[in-house]
Amino acid sequence: MINFNKADFETAFGTTSQLPVDSTVEIAFAGRSNVGKSSLLNKLFNRKNLARVSSVPGKTATINFYKVDKVRFVDLPGYGYAKVSKGDKRRWAFLLETYFNTGRDIRLVVLLVDIRRPPTEDDMLMVNFLKEKNYPFIVVLTKKDKLNKTEFNSRMESVSSELGGLENEKIIPFSAMNGEGLDEVKRIINNFVKE
Repeated sequence: MINFNKADFETAFGTTSQLPVDSTVEIAFAGRSNVGKSSLLNKLFNRKNLARVSSVPGKTATINFYKVDKVRFVDLPGYGYAKVSKGDKRRWAFLLETYFNTGRDIRLVVLLVDIRRPPTEDDMLMVNFLKEKNYPFIVVLTKKDKLNKTEFNSRMESVSSELGGLENEKIIPFSAMNGEGLDEVKRIINNFVKE
């Protein structure tokens, strides 16, 4: 079992040449800019500001590594922010591609999607990439607390088919406000780390 309270910021890389090949077990977190990756990581680690929340969407242009017990949690740069230059988008895409192609021991990818609206084209590119490459992944639906019960039920009815028929047990609604869904995310991560 991972002791999630034992988390430390390890390092950040902004270029592919800095990315070392490594055999440490990794859990990667991916999602659009501003989807709530830092909020989820901070909840997981039970810390307020370990994962830095950017005040400007699209600003996290580095891959951030956190050591948690003997496992590494990897915060991948957010994708899909419209105001970012094409050059920056290309660099980020290359950074992500390099991360996934350096023979790392990636046990699970946690893909964050905003529950309030259908997955974007970028979200679906990520889902299809993970399926194609056979990476185990779950989808965490963030910002659940922003919906009332009727809106929530309506979104949950649509989301599985919107995600290409993803099984319901791979879809976890999450609230950074009250931590709903957090225990389920921890349970799944622990299962994949044990394998």
